[in-house]
Amino acid sequence: MASLTVENYVKTIYRIMASQHGGSVTTGQLAAALGVSPGTATSMVKTLDAARLAAHRPYEGVVLTRAGRVLALRVLRRHRLVELFLMRTLDMTWDEVHDEAEHMEHAVSDLLVDRIDAFLGHPEVDPHGDPIPRGDAHGLETHEPPGARMLADLAEGDTFRLARVLDQSAEFLRYLTESGLSLGAKGTVERNPDGAGLMRVRLERRTLALSLDAAAKILVTAA
Repeated sequence: MASLTVENYVKTIYRIMASQHGGSVTTGQLAAALGVSPGTATSMVKTLDAARLAAHRPYEGVVLTRAGRVLALRVLRRHRLVELFLMRTLDMTWDEVHDEAEHMEHAVSDLLVDRIDAFLGHPEVDPHGDPIPRGDAHGLETHEPPGARMLADLAEGDTFRLARVLDQSAEFLRYLTESGLSLGAKGTVERNPDGAGLMRVRLERRTLALSLDAAAKILVTAA
């Protein structure tokens, strides 16, 4: 069984590769994402290479092998199902579940995760709109909902449904909650931009001024 550190590294490499639509991940990117020194990241990358979970290319970076990708997807499956389980059964909020799932994803067995999946009705996305990998560690070739666009790119009069949040820090999620934005929330763009670096959207019961930076961290589909 892979160690907690190995699982964290392959998961992080996978996420960075997904965010940049493939290509190598530099040790600098990896170190920054994990909060470790470049030397520590380089040492671990060599360990992953020796274990055939990743392929290290000098002066280019690292990519996951098929085995590394499968392991990363297993970890992401555990994490995202645990998040949804905590939210649905314990009434935890979407800004609370991430840190708890970070700890639990390394402790729960694949058998338990499969039972959680069945209990929840085989959901397709987690509380933040991230896709949940299938039990066979496949099915994440597409990382964005079909037709998804950044909220910041919408024009006046466009209607939307919030489909995924890219910034899942507790602070940002609480900001969205306080603004009346949650997964599935529907709205209409009133102005973009409004002349002050903001965009204005109308929700069901309120009008909201949202910074373009924040709106760029939200993926939406047509309502």
